[in-house]
Amino acid sequence: MKQSRLELIVGVFVLAGLAAVAYLALRIGAGALVGGDTYTLKARFSNSGGLNPGSNVLIAGVPVGRVDLITLNPADYSALVEFSLREDVKLPVDSIASIKTSGLIGDKFLALSPGGEEAVLPPGALINDTESTVDIESLISRFAFGNVDQKTPPPTETPVTETAK
Repeated sequence: MKQSRLELIVGVFVLAGLAAVAYLALRIGAGALVGGDTYTLKARFSNSGGLNPGSNVLIAGVPVGRVDLITLNPADYSALVEFSLREDVKLPVDSIASIKTSGLIGDKFLALSPGGEEAVLPPGALINDTESTVDIESLISRFAFGNVDQKTPPPTETPVTETAK
């Protein structure tokens, strides 16, 4: 009798642990543990290659939010990235959004560089000052197949002759 009671207690403990792990996995996957209240901003990029919903948003290497949605703007065929920031992070209106890579061929993330203006971006605002991702594959292929623009040597100076008046 004592043995079966001990097994029952251990089983309940294991099930509670599994339920806690599943709950945390779902919360982290949904980005709910980024930290409290958030607000949404948008940024327009000409190329958002490699950036995915759920990617980190960093300021000075510190995670401050997550990418929520990436859509195609049919008006100008640009990528519209919607992301959430913590409520305590206020970005100036002249901030810059860039898509960066962690490491040489790592994951992409959205890097924000705050500007110097006093006015801050309201929730739902659009950041137009952006830097798109660098396509490493096309750079390597251009280099491998010799399509990289080479610097042209400066023109040689030719003596200027005066014309008769």
